[in-house]
Amino acid sequence: MKKGQVILVGAGPGDPELLTIKGRKAIESAEVVVYDRLVGQEIFNLIPENAELINVGKESSNHTVPQEEINQILLKKALEGKRVVRLKGGDPFLFGRGGEELELLSEHGVPFQEIPGITSAIAVPAYAGIPVTHRDCCSSLHIITGHQRAGKTLSINFDALVQTKGSLVFLMGVSALEEICRGLLNAGMESDMPAAVIEKGTTPSQRPVLATLSTLPQTAKEKNVKSPAIIIVGKVCAYSEQFDWFDNLPLKGKTVVVTRPKERAGTLSSKLRSLGANVVEFPCIETHPFIPCPEMEKAVENIAHYEWLTFTSPAGVSALMEFLERSGRDVRALGSIKLAAIGPGTDRELRKHGLRADLIPEIYDGAHLGQALCNVKPEGKVLILRAQWGTKALTDALDSGNISYDDIRCYETRYTAPNTENVRRLLVPGTIVTFTSASTVTGFVSALGKDTDFSAITAACIGQQTETEARKYNLHTITAEKATMNALIERIVNTSENSSNL
Repeated sequence: MKKGQVILVGAGPGDPELLTIKGRKAIESAEVVVYDRLVGQEIFNLIPENAELINVGKESSNHTVPQEEINQILLKKALEGKRVVRLKGGDPFLFGRGGEELELLSEHGVPFQEIPGITSAIAVPAYAGIPVTHRDCCSSLHIITGHQRAGKTLSINFDALVQTKGSLVFLMGVSALEEICRGLLNAGMESDMPAAVIEKGTTPSQRPVLATLSTLPQTAKEKNVKSPAIIIVGKVCAYSEQFDWFDNLPLKGKTVVVTRPKERAGTLSSKLRSLGANVVEFPCIETHPFIPCPEMEKAVENIAHYEWLTFTSPAGVSALMEFLERSGRDVRALGSIKLAAIGPGTDRELRKHGLRADLIPEIYDGAHLGQALCNVKPEGKVLILRAQWGTKALTDALDSGNISYDDIRCYETRYTAPNTENVRRLLVPGTIVTFTSASTVTGFVSALGKDTDFSAITAACIGQQTETEARKYNLHTITAEKATMNALIERIVNTSENSSNL
């Protein structure tokens, strides 16, 4: 029987963008994923839809699946010939019991790999402005597990740790925080030594609690610090207020719901996360090309009859390219036709295929695209490839300029409703929902129901047409000055900084 393979992948400390490139590739090729509780949803989104998911998550004093059983699961799935990814928070070999899981595989000759993850022991302090080493403070770093078995005392040589005079990082130690601090004090460490506990590090919910060694347990209790959190003790903690860059990001603590189609949400979501936002992806629409599409096939066969080819969204470009691929052709089939795009996003989609727009209107909507085409006064015909229910603004503008055109609807927009209940809980004051088209507004409202109370949220709209659609449902709107992602993000940031309501 053909043996499969097991790949231990460290998912990192929480920020999905701290996942390594190699780890991402392994996840995207997995047939089976065995995962822990500390893996974020954004990383789950990378898992192939047909992969088998096995939850073996562990919490403090609550092991859903015993370690020995996890080892057997990995072996069983590998012996079935599957490509298995063992997905762990942090790094598999740093208190992650990765070595134990590989022992059984090694005994049975199962091929395996270990892809390191960025450990929370270094990343979480860094996100709180704490450099774990600094030549003015210490010459060593020590990472210690604060985990203890139920009913057992900690087995830590506190005297040796104090003598190092280095930075100390305790993982999985929240429940033993008081015992850890008392042990260091009894070993002779100064009571006023800077110390910190950081909850949910590197995520938008990160919360650093700064104190001294003697006051940290009480301060953490008053702040109701919960796991997952790490403890840092050492003079380096004093740099946190000066170096804390993450908590000073403009959207830190803000929840932003992104409603773009799943395949197009990445850029907007990534930019919002880089500004500290808690991004929840809620794709409300999907685009599907019409297969077959005789009108488009006929138009492409007679492409020389047209002077301009016009796209109102990246989805139109994708539909055309998919059609060319299915018919065994490529962009050369388009000949020397000129290309018009409604905005930079559509132009970027063209550039992926070695093309670029000859015309982009100054204002990125259908009416201005039509007017821009009228201004160039085409002598030949215009071919429009767009959605089934596209706005009339484009064709009305062409009609007013007596421009001849063929308007071909080559794809449809379908409304989806994933994780509706999770999003419904986010309809609270301060939540921002981004809308990059009128159809995302319609999809959002359809998913949650027209009778839903949307009054608490702010609808961030990319343009006037989107804003008009949002106001039909009495949404409080803010609108980008230009219909671009960067302008939309700028509008969100400015509103967040200037309004106490967000």
